[in-house]
Amino acid sequence: MMRVVSYWLFALLLCAGGALGQQPDTSRFSQAVSLDVFVVSSGFDVQAFIRRVRADTTFYKAFKSMRLVPCTMSNDIKVLDKHGYTTASLESKTKQKITAGCRTTEVLEQKVTGDFYKRNGDYNYYTAKLYAYLFFADKPQCNENDIVAGALDARGEGQLEKSKYELKQLMFNPGGKVNGVPFMGAHASIFDMPEAAKYEFSIRRDTAYATPCFLLTIKPKAGREHDVVYNEMNTWFRTTDYSILARDYSLSYHTLVYDFDVRMRVLLRQAGAKLFPSFISYYGNWQVLTKKRERVKFTTNISY
Repeated sequence: MMRVVSYWLFALLLCAGGALGQQPDTSRFSQAVSLDVFVVSSGFDVQAFIRRVRADTTFYKAFKSMRLVPCTMSNDIKVLDKHGYTTASLESKTKQKITAGCRTTEVLEQKVTGDFYKRNGDYNYYTAKLYAYLFFADKPQCNENDIVAGALDARGEGQLEKSKYELKQLMFNPGGKVNGVPFMGAHASIFDMPEAAKYEFSIRRDTAYATPCFLLTIKPKAGREHDVVYNEMNTWFRTTDYSILARDYSLSYHTLVYDFDVRMRVLLRQAGAKLFPSFISYYGNWQVLTKKRERVKFTTNISY
């Protein structure tokens, strides 16, 4: 139970955001959407836009594509106490190598403080352990691809594979319903009723990397702040093809078994013909019953 909940929580925290990767929803979105004058004057089709948002695979494909190319990562992970002081940390520079269709991670520089690692070399914190699962390859990882069709639905055997499957569903399905999150039900499903009625939706013109975008903002209605999972979510969609270039969001939820309070920002950059993640910032404060609370923040810069 503890391991499953921990993976679920990390997915919500690290939600690096993402792509829904699901079949397009053809039903009509029933909630009011506020539009700025520039969006209105462009003859914007709100219903078509919401359908595209729900079926988007930009983030998921970007993270899969990252595993196929050489890249260098600057990693800064800090574990904090309740006063905000650092008690353990890892600062490193790593290089992803691609050889004969397999990727491996080489550590170029590393500085460790506190009890970041156990004596046997394992990670002492779940956030760090799952960070490594997402970004590092201590052993060769082969035969990967960036095909997204059906990939989110792939699930292996065993508890660990089940947890990884759940992790992917929440990481790349923000705002969508994912079965299995203990005690949460459909609270994460912000595009579906009755959850959608708790939020305000707005779309306006904006820019990301000096690129024209549509900015979709979702936040709780007044008085519903303590009855929702998402405190706010902002997503920048490139106007030319609706690809996501940036997303930031804040989530929190409390039950008797677990609680979390998380802030996250993810940026994608164009490199050649594809989009890749280039920057991730994260702050998470979470606890699972019977386990020590984790307060972790990290920043990741990725160059290609």
